[in-house]
Amino acid sequence: MAGHPVVIGSRSAERAEAAAADLRDSVGDGAGAITGAGNADAAAAADLVVVAVPWEGHEALLRDVAPALTGKIVVDCVNPLGFDERGAYALAVAEGSAAEQAAAILPDSRVVAAFHHLSAVLLLDPEVAEVDTDVLVLGDDRDATDAVQALVADIPGMRGVYAGRLRSAHQVEALTANLISVNRRYKAHAGIRVTDI
Repeated sequence: MAGHPVVIGSRSAERAEAAAADLRDSVGDGAGAITGAGNADAAAAADLVVVAVPWEGHEALLRDVAPALTGKIVVDCVNPLGFDERGAYALAVAEGSAAEQAAAILPDSRVVAAFHHLSAVLLLDPEVAEVDTDVLVLGDDRDATDAVQALVADIPGMRGVYAGRLRSAHQVEALTANLISVNRRYKAHAGIRVTDI
């Protein structure tokens, strides 16, 4: 809805195109082009890739598309979470975080952690004029984190806030469990706002 062309990837190109068609119908006129493709083709076609998959499929997906991601900014927004009768909780990740796992698998990509705390409901609601939230952006490549912050700023009401190096991504990913609890308790779509900057 910010006007950028988007390619949705999936293991099935047909499923990706069906998702793209549904999204085109929901966002209406004025949006950037939305198409679907198989994961490898979607990764190859993109200048910047956002990895937004369930934790269980994270490693396998990245290994499958790694050749198509060489030299690209890869934004990892995956939250390694578990769920039980007491709610959401952070999972331990051998590399430290999902973003660090991505960096280990993609040494020739520019991995940035961002977009962990956003409500898909608010992002996709054409009646919501501004999404009043900050996006914590972490990474070791200054140009890449600046590019992601600029992308965030294209969404009305949102601001990208540099929040440290990739080694701190585990804290940001884990905080998502707390936000899920907040949203369940208050029946909300709460995000993060950093004050005094």
